[in-house]
Amino acid sequence: MPEKTEKTEKKKPTTDQEQMKKRLEMLDKRLDNIDSQVTALVERVMRQPVTIEVACPKCGSVVQVMLTSNVRSSGKS
Repeated sequence: MPEKTEKTEKKKPTTDQEQMKKRLEMLDKRLDNIDSQVTALVERVMRQPVTIEVACPKCGSVVQVMLTSNVRSSGKS
């Protein structure tokens, strides 16, 4: 039998690790996109009211949500 020697080689990433890395990158991109959309929405709400309509995919019921801001515009009194 040949002798076993310890080697300090770096292991190549397995396909599972590569898939996990790709999924995390995709999730990061999606979260960045969501953040951008929410930021744009909030900026718009600060200027004027916004109504969001969401339809339930199962029953088709529509829910309306109105967003308004209570921040006063800066102006001289």
